[in-house]
Amino acid sequence: MHIHILGICGTFMGGVAALAREAGHKVTGCDAGVYPPMSDQLRALGIDLIEGFGADQLALKPDVFVVGNVVSRARLDDGTPKFPLMEAILDAGLRYTSGPQWLAEEVLQGRHVLAVAGTHGKTTTTSMLAWVLEATGRAPGFLVGGVPLNFDVSARMGGGGPSAAPGRPKQASAPSGGSEAHAVASVGAPFVIEADEYDTAFFDKRSKFVHYRPRTAVLNNLEFDHADIFDDLAAIERQFHHLLRTVPASGRVVANATEDSLRRVLAQGCWSELSRFGAGGEWQASGTHDAFDVLRQGEVVGRVEWTLSGLHNQMNALAAIAAADHLGVPPAEAAAALASFRNVRRRMELRGTVARNGGKITVYDDFAHHPTAIHTTLDGLRRQLDAQGNRPDRILAVFEPRSNTMKLGAMAAQLPWSLERADLAFCHTAGLGWDAAAALAPMGARAQVAGEIAPLVAQVVSAARPGDHIVCMSNGGFGGVHEKLLSALNGAR
Repeated sequence: MHIHILGICGTFMGGVAALAREAGHKVTGCDAGVYPPMSDQLRALGIDLIEGFGADQLALKPDVFVVGNVVSRARLDDGTPKFPLMEAILDAGLRYTSGPQWLAEEVLQGRHVLAVAGTHGKTTTTSMLAWVLEATGRAPGFLVGGVPLNFDVSARMGGGGPSAAPGRPKQASAPSGGSEAHAVASVGAPFVIEADEYDTAFFDKRSKFVHYRPRTAVLNNLEFDHADIFDDLAAIERQFHHLLRTVPASGRVVANATEDSLRRVLAQGCWSELSRFGAGGEWQASGTHDAFDVLRQGEVVGRVEWTLSGLHNQMNALAAIAAADHLGVPPAEAAAALASFRNVRRRMELRGTVARNGGKITVYDDFAHHPTAIHTTLDGLRRQLDAQGNRPDRILAVFEPRSNTMKLGAMAAQLPWSLERADLAFCHTAGLGWDAAAALAPMGARAQVAGEIAPLVAQVVSAARPGDHIVCMSNGGFGGVHEKLLSALNGAR
């Protein structure tokens, strides 16, 4: 089958493309401003990429067009369609579908799907869970909204390993510390997927994750986000409840016990085994964030020792261990596997260091864009530096409010709080319809703004000094600010 993907360079649609190619299909695709890292990954797979959404792509004559949610019926100021290819598909009555629906029908059917949902930590937790299953011999398939460093690809079909073989249900071993009642009958090889609550496509406004029909569903956390499609938190909670409706009675829901929003979701109905993690839950942690015991119902069942920092990653680990337990992975083995977990690209990824006057300046790249994620990222780094005795070291936060929610200004008032662990903050304001300087005014001289990348880089370079940790945060390419900062810092020595 030949599939042509509209919006192929997004992390999700790029993953769909990689899976389709691995499954033996001919894959082509298009996007606006074809961009890395996904463009590099797709070209390495032999997938032809086309710039733009021109109607002339009908000449490719694919069997089906797979439409990403970047595509809409919007029109430009002159009245012409923003996505002429989509208009041509509709006019010609050609076959099209959404990415999540294609994935559900062509990849996930017959698999034991483990879906990781939540406002924050989806990519990291999905990657942790995939690695735990890989390290314990389950050879999972996966689709992650990023590139896990343990695999160096964002998606793969996977095999199946000892816990299940495709098409042949097997009885997994009973989870350690539990009874035979906890054992799960797998319906196929495991597939781990990042389960996004964003809408599916312009013609299907349901959340992506309702297509996946998981047997194991992780609810990591839930806050208001995606102000462009959701009116309030209650609207998102309803979508999470719709996800729960798709989990079978033999399935497991792994939920964060500390979140009021998730308690409200569960109160709307849960028809599956419920396993909670965090304070008040069945699964808890005892120790520091980088070395802790895993407890199940008060009994130590494993220990995690790794290089990651922050309470958020500790919670992510508990979620991954509880989900893997549903497939019969002993918690001790899951915890041990996390010692070799290497995180995900763009999650506090070190981009380089610059020597300066006997010290060094360090530059990181991070995907944080929601205020809570920004706060969590900076707090984790601050705690790590404090634990190392590096309290004089400063944190410089360089960020752009690029997500649809942030562009709307729906969370602008939270920015000073989100940046409170930074010593200095630098905001890129291009494309905003609200006054970032006014929103950051409570920070006083600690915050600066710039409408272009070049002056932003100049501001940071002027302020930087030995011992500084510069954290660049965006859910986009950020104009290559990381390399520009490193180059300018080297030139300023």
